[in-house]
Amino acid sequence: MSAAVLGIIGGSGIYDLPGLSDLREERIESPWGEPSDVLRFGRIGDTRIVFLPRHGRGHAIPPSEINYRANIDVMKRAGVTDLVSLSACGSYKAELYPGLFVLVDQFVDRTSGRASSFFGRGCVAHVSVAHPVGPALQGLIAAAAAAEGLAFVRGGTLVTMEGPQFSTYAESITYKTLGYDLIGMTAMPEAKLAREAEITYATVAMVTDFDCWHEEHGPVDVAAVVKVLHDNADKAKRLVARLAADFPKERVPCPAGSHNALDNAIITAPEMRDPALLAKLDAVAGRLLKAA
Repeated sequence: MSAAVLGIIGGSGIYDLPGLSDLREERIESPWGEPSDVLRFGRIGDTRIVFLPRHGRGHAIPPSEINYRANIDVMKRAGVTDLVSLSACGSYKAELYPGLFVLVDQFVDRTSGRASSFFGRGCVAHVSVAHPVGPALQGLIAAAAAAEGLAFVRGGTLVTMEGPQFSTYAESITYKTLGYDLIGMTAMPEAKLAREAEITYATVAMVTDFDCWHEEHGPVDVAAVVKVLHDNADKAKRLVARLAADFPKERVPCPAGSHNALDNAIITAPEMRDPALLAKLDAVAGRLLKAA
């Protein structure tokens, strides 16, 4: 297997990752457009780190306008093998309280209008996202959280909404009744695209509020959310530092198959493939296309 490179995508409140040695910034071009920001390269111990703030520094990009394809593409071009998403979210369960970290393992995609695949007319591919989170990577995150004494829960389902508005009360009650655990605005299509790019993906969902279903808490209060975001950001940076310190030097094969997700996924006949699209797929699907 290849050398492991740990990618971190910082969500709301996490626009920087202090503590990196050998720090440098680089803007990597993507055929899919502009990513959210420049990439920050560095090390924690012997682990190579690539950091990208999802909303850009200063939080200038709303959830629906993030170029998810460009973000994942540049991570792939930077050599990232394992990607940890740090995301703020609302909770549908009283026991999943603000300040808690939830290592979710399933997603429900309720977004609309977002480009959710690198493939399309001229090169069709179907990958499995039945298990979108890499269990081995999630296990490393859980071990790091435990070592840091952080309160966390392993497992859960996160529904991704379009935003930027928070839920209506009817939506909140519906999702709660359906048994979902959390709601956020950015996990999809990010997780789907990471799987297509054969990058192992895991999410640390950082609870900031109870959405609007909770009778005692009422609607989401942005000021209260921001306060929790600041507290969560400090904990998230500790988590990443511990994760990196204990990270394997070589990529570990993913039990969910993320490391070879494109095997047998491309079904368009070679002679019918669009050269222009293939050129854009040089990083995402280069492993297979170069061998074809």
